[in-house]
Amino acid sequence: MNPATEIAPAPGLTSPDLAPVAPTERTWGTGNYAALWISMSLCIPTYMLASSLIEGGMNWWQALLTIFLGNTIVLVPMLLNGRAGAQYGIPFPVFARASFGVRGANVPALLRAIIACGWFGIQTWIGGYALYQMAVLWVPGLATLPAVFPASWGLATGPAIVFLLFWVLNMYVVYLGVDSIRKLLVFKAFFLPVAALALLWWAISAGNGLGPILAQPSKFTSSAQFWAFFFPSLTGMVGFWATLSLNIPDFTRYATSQRAQQMGQAIGLPTSMTLFSFVGVVVTSATFVIYGKTIWDPVVLAGKFDSKLLVSFAMLAVALSTLATNIAANIVSPANDFANFSPARISFKTGGYITGVIGLLIFPWKLIADPSGYIFTWLVGYSGLLGPIGGIMIADYYLIRQQQLDVPDLYQYHGRYAYRNGVNRAALLALVVGILPNVPGFLTAIGVLDKGAVWPGLVAVYNYAWFVGFLVSGAVYLLLMRAQTAGQPAPRGPEAAIPNSSPSLAQ
Repeated sequence: MNPATEIAPAPGLTSPDLAPVAPTERTWGTGNYAALWISMSLCIPTYMLASSLIEGGMNWWQALLTIFLGNTIVLVPMLLNGRAGAQYGIPFPVFARASFGVRGANVPALLRAIIACGWFGIQTWIGGYALYQMAVLWVPGLATLPAVFPASWGLATGPAIVFLLFWVLNMYVVYLGVDSIRKLLVFKAFFLPVAALALLWWAISAGNGLGPILAQPSKFTSSAQFWAFFFPSLTGMVGFWATLSLNIPDFTRYATSQRAQQMGQAIGLPTSMTLFSFVGVVVTSATFVIYGKTIWDPVVLAGKFDSKLLVSFAMLAVALSTLATNIAANIVSPANDFANFSPARISFKTGGYITGVIGLLIFPWKLIADPSGYIFTWLVGYSGLLGPIGGIMIADYYLIRQQQLDVPDLYQYHGRYAYRNGVNRAALLALVVGILPNVPGFLTAIGVLDKGAVWPGLVAVYNYAWFVGFLVSGAVYLLLMRAQTAGQPAPRGPEAAIPNSSPSLAQ
C-alpha cells in the first residue's frame, strides 16, 4: 500500500499498547498458550475454588466434575473472542469498539478493569496474609496489637499492616515494569507444582491414604439440596475465568496462527484447572479427617504446621508466587483497559496504580472470608456483568459482521464504529437488559433485600447469572442491530491497514 493512502489513527484512540500487533511480532505458539494457562491456573484462588466446593458440601468427584464442566464451558467464549485478537492483532478494548462504539467501548473495558481490580485485591490479601502467618511466628505481638479499624471492617491490625506492606511491594513492581516479574514467574512455574505435590503427599500421608479422604461423603441430604448448590457453583466456575474470556485478545493478538491459540488454550485451561483443583479437593477433604473440620484456606492450613521454618518457607513462597500471578493476570489487562479510557493521559504504570487503589477499596478480605461469599457474592455476582458483554461481542463479531472488521475505523472517531457520538446505544441497552434480571438475586445474596421480598423466580435466575446475561444481551443486541446494519457497505477489511497495523492472519 502507498503510505500516502494510509489512514492515521485518531490520537485519542491509540497508543503503543493499543495499536495492532504486526505479523512479524506475533511469536506465541501452542506451547506458549498452554504454558500461560498452566501458570495462570496454578494459583491459590484455584485451590480455594475447589476447596470451597468441598466446604460447601460436595464430595471429591462432584467438586472436580463441576470445575471441569465450568472450565469447558468458559473455554467456548474464550476461543470465540480469541479469534479476533489472532485475526487482527488487536487487544480487547479495541475489539469492543466494533460492538460498543469507539467511545462506548469504555463501558465494557472499565467494567472488566474494575473486576480485575477486585482480583488484584484478593490476590494481594492472600499474599499479605501468608506473610502475616510467617511474621506472627517470629513476632507473636503482631497478633495482639490493639484494634485501629472499625469492627464492621473485619480487619485486625496485624494482618492489615503486613497486607499494606505487601500492597506497596506490588505497586513497586508496577513502578519497575512488567519485565521485572519474569524471574518470579519462572520461580512460580517450578515451585508451585512442587509445593502442590508436597501438600498432596502430606494430605495422603497424614490422612492415612487416599481411601479415607476420598470416602468423605457429600453433605447434601437430598438431590434438591445438591442441585441448589450445583447450579450457582457451576456459574461461579464459569465466572472464575469470565474475565479472561473477554480480554483474551490481549494475549491471542501475539499468536502465530489461529490453531496455535486454539490448541494451546484447549490443552491448557480445562486440564490444568482440574488437575490443580484435585490437590485442593484432596487436601481439603484430608483436613476433615485430620482436624475434624474442613479448612478451605491453604494459608490458614499451613499456619497449623509445627515447624516455624517450614511455615515460613511455605508462606514466603505463597507470597512470591502470588506477586507474580498478580502482576501477570491482574495488572496487564486493567492497565490496558484504563489506558483505553484516555490513552494520552493514562500509561501502563498509571493504570497499574489505579488498579492497586481500587483493589484496596473493595475490602478483599471480606470477599474471601468464607466459601459462600467467594462463590455466591464474588464469582457469581460479577459473572452477571461479564456474561452480557461476552454475549454482545460474540453476537456482533460472528452474526452481525461475519468475522470481518475494518481495522482503520476502530481507531477513528468518524468511521463505521462511531455510531452516534462514538456510542452504540443498541449495545448499551442490550447490556442493561442482560444485567437487570440478575440484580434482584444479587441484592438478595449480599443481604440488601430479604428473600421473602423478592419473587423466588428472580432469586433463582441469579444462580445462572452468566448464562442468563450472555443469552439475553446477545439476543437483544441481535434484534436491535439487524435494522441498523441492513444496507451498510461491507468493511474494507484488514488489508486497509493503518500505520503499524497488520493484515488478516492466515488460517
